[in-house]
Amino acid sequence: MSSWLEPKAAPAWILSAGMALVSLGLVAQSQTDPPAPTTPQFLPAQPGYGTADSNGSMIAVTGVDVTGGSILYLIDTQGRHLSVYAAQSGTASTSNVKWVGARNIDYDLQVDGFNDKSELKYKELAQRFAESGSSAASDKH
Repeated sequence: MSSWLEPKAAPAWILSAGMALVSLGLVAQSQTDPPAPTTPQFLPAQPGYGTADSNGSMIAVTGVDVTGGSILYLIDTQGRHLSVYAAQSGTASTSNVKWVGARNIDYDLQVDGFNDKSELKYKELAQRFAESGSSAASDKH
């Protein structure tokens, strides 16, 4: 008997669940049309919010970008791939879901630092651990 949580069905289940959440957000947002402002207004910063879930081989993270659009990040932890989708609300002709991009993140996850503004870089920190005789330095290698 086949279960909907089997690994073969899991990526499709996560994608379906993510798209359902995005769709619900679009419907809810389209139901509430704010009145048109009569004077220019500054929008307050929106708090960051989203959801995340995983099943052992996939991670799905949803959120809202700075324009108010819904974002879905899918991470395949076994194949080490990232895929990003964006959903925009609006009228029937302007609302959509777009595939923003994807990449194999295998090498990204092997980099010791990129755009790293830390006080100590990885190699300096590893050297200090090695000099102090810490087991943390030998655990990585």
